[in-house]
Order: sequence, then structure tokens, then C-alpha cells
Amino acid sequence: MATLTSPNVLLYAAPNTNADMRWFSRFHASDPLLALSAKGKKIGVVSLLEVTRARKESVFDEVLNLQDLLAGVRASNANAGIAEVVLALAARHGVNAFAVPSDFPASLYQRITALGLRLDIGEAPFFRRRVVKSAGEIAAIRAANRASSAGFKAVEKILAGSEIRRGNVWHGGRALTSERLKTAVEQACLSAGALNVAGLIVAAADQAVDCHCSGSGVIPANALIVVDVFPRSSATGYFGDMTRTYLKGRATAEQRRLVGTVRAAQQAALAAIKPGRSGAAVYKVVKDFFEAAGYATAVNAANGYQEGFFHGLGHGLGLDVHEEPSLGARGVAPLRAGMVVTVEPGLYYLGLGGCRIEDVVVVTATGCELLSRHPYRWEFA
Repeated sequence: MATLTSPNVLLYAAPNTNADMRWFSRFHASDPLLALSAKGKKIGVVSLLEVTRARKESVFDEVLNLQDLLAGVRASNANAGIAEVVLALAARHGVNAFAVPSDFPASLYQRITALGLRLDIGEAPFFRRRVVKSAGEIAAIRAANRASSAGFKAVEKILAGSEIRRGNVWHGGRALTSERLKTAVEQACLSAGALNVAGLIVAAADQAVDCHCSGSGVIPANALIVVDVFPRSSATGYFGDMTRTYLKGRATAEQRRLVGTVRAAQQAALAAIKPGRSGAAVYKVVKDFFEAAGYATAVNAANGYQEGFFHGLGHGLGLDVHEEPSLGARGVAPLRAGMVVTVEPGLYYLGLGGCRIEDVVVVTATGCELLSRHPYRWEFA
């Protein structure tokens, strides 16, 4: 892959499912569209159904009707398609090469290059400017996190109104399940203007030890419950991402120590985030903190499960729920003011359960600022 040096870029994707296209166009649509830059000008090629809306809502300097362009190239080639439209636009604007992202459709890449136009595959992230967020993007992420908080409030209301029967949590006259809690979270996020398009996690007891397990079934009493909510704003396309850990009943001393240690590790990480420091260095602060507290990370020989702190500390957040930069061992680049990252330390042990606490911050000139806000109350008697 080539480093993105050409000012001329070419994309073909649906903005609602492709963050690069959404960022480049500031337009939302479910179907793929063609977008390019030529000599500093942004051009969008959309279907007739989208032309008027794209001219009003997108940031394209010029919006073209795909059907008109197809008619033009098919006048001399009845089998012409998107590739021939790209070639015609390149000729019109005097462009002999485009940079394309690594997820550019392979079949379209082959067709365009076979027609003689050079396409250079850019490194990820394709648009480096996406890594540092604007004030508007930061506000959008903050708003999306308010939807996450609404989801937690729904969970807390249910747990507060629940009771314990025969070793399980009951609510509304029946056993409470992960599925019911997920539905409550979904409804709360929807009311707050966001959707959990990538799913969400409500995992109790040993299910939470498999830290990306979505969770299912009845919620046991006195068990840790990891709730990870990462909704996307319907208005802006930006994600929130927050995690809280709960328990209905009475926690053991071991559970309280686990949760207290994770929260203290998060505080240490927040204090360590500064511009110029690498994500790997912040990750090491938490890794060393857990080891010093006596929480080992290893594979459980009896069953092959990873236990302890075995995932990264965090990741970039924006139009993708996981993007650059990394707060993990691979995060070697220095953090810069304006970068937005999650901070989500966690500990996981079979028989004890899992705990993860996650918030979102923006790196500032002197440290970081929270873009998420919700209480850390976790034990509901």
C-alpha cells in the first residue's frame, strides 16, 4: 500500500456503513455512491433520487446525477458502468491517478485499472485528519455518550426495582434476563436519538469473562454484570461508547476489591493521558497497576480462558466505534490534542466474574477531558 500523498481521492461506498465516505461527504445514504476529489474540488456522483438532497446536505462542491453520466458513457459503450464513469470524470478534470482506501471494492479496482487509470491504495487510516477531531465532532461524540448514559439509567431503574428469588434476579414477576435488559437499553438509546447498530453487551457472571460475549439468559443474583453500550447518533453518525459494571444483591469482599481496583486503574490512566505520550505508555501504566495489585494475566490451564487484563486499554472513537489511535501495546504514535479515545480497563476471572469501566475522553493541551458522564454506582441491594 502507498502512503496517501495525492490530493486526488476516489471512494465508492455507502455513507451509512463506511466512515471514510461519511466523513468525506458529510452525507447519509444507505446505498453506495461515488465520490472523488479533483484539484481541490469535492465531487459526488449520486442517483437521481439523491441529487436534490445531496446538494442541500452534503459538503460536495459539485453533485452529479449518476444516470446522466451513465447515459453519456453508454452512448459509445452499451456495457459501460461505474468504472467508465470514473474514467470520464478523470479525463474531464485532468487527473491521471487517484488514491483509494484499502476497503475499496476489489472488482471495481480491477475494472478501473484495466481501463488504464492508476489507483494507489492508501494506508489506514485513509484520511489522517479523521484522527484529530474538530469541535463539532467532539460535541457529536459527547451527545452520543448521553445516549449511552440513558441506557445505563434504564438498567439501574430495573435493578433497583428488582428482587432476588431462588438465586436469580426477578423483575415484574419473572426472572430478569440479559435480553430484557438489552431491550430496555435499546429503547432508552432510541429515545435519546441513537441506535446500537453494532450491538451491545449485557453479560453476567462468567459470561462477562469472555469480554465480548453479548450475554444471554437469566441474571444470577450477587453476580457482576458488565453493560457495554456503544450507540451511534442517528443525526450525526458519531458513536458513543461507555461501560459500567453492576451487581444485584450483595457483593463479596473479593468482588468489591476487583471493582475498586478497576476504577482506580481507570483513574490512573486518565491521569497518564497527555499529548506527546504514546498510547502504549498509558496502557503500560494500567498493566503495571494491575500486576502490582496482585491481578495476574494468564491463560487458565484448566479451560484455556484468558484471565486478568488481556485487552487493550482503549481505542479511538468517532464515525467508527473502533478507530485510531490505540491505547494498547501497538499504540506507538504520540497522542495529540483533539484525539478522542476510550479508557476501559477491565479484569476477568472465572468464578469471580468480569468488571470493565469505560469512559471517553478528548486529549487536551495539558491532559484529557471527559466526553462521557455517568455515576459509578454499581451495587444494588
